[in-house]
Amino acid sequence: MPINETMQAWRKARQYSVSKLATESGVDSSTIEAVETGALDPSVSMVEALAKGLAVSPAWLYSTPKAIELLLGDPDGEESVYPNLDSPDPVTERILRGNQMERDMYVLLTSLLRHGEPKLLRAAEVNLKSLLKQARTATVPWQTRPSGHFEPPND
Repeated sequence: MPINETMQAWRKARQYSVSKLATESGVDSSTIEAVETGALDPSVSMVEALAKGLAVSPAWLYSTPKAIELLLGDPDGEESVYPNLDSPDPVTERILRGNQMERDMYVLLTSLLRHGEPKLLRAAEVNLKSLLKQARTATVPWQTRPSGHFEPPND
């Protein structure tokens, strides 16, 4: 997706008008309109200014807000939540606010992704999906039974 489309998607996701983005970023509104229509290719400094005005990381202007929603939302789509876009980088903020184990998991997964070996990535994906499924199962077996059906636990 070209930057003009993703930048417009971010502006709309933040519910900013062109004039509000111009005020927040310090970039002229006619320049923003030219970028959004594809008539102007923004410079690096302009991308940084627009990202700052939208309160997102400059790299995020190259992907849609929907990607961030999918990244931070529920993987099964049950309760997808938009990130706190008031932070310049909500993913980093969320990782840094996590406990040590969460940060360690992030580092391990990042290392695995950087390695790029397809078999390792597939194995990690399968195992993580299995772990997620196990984490979502009811902790008490009889809670999953239909209403009206009672079977005491075998403790």
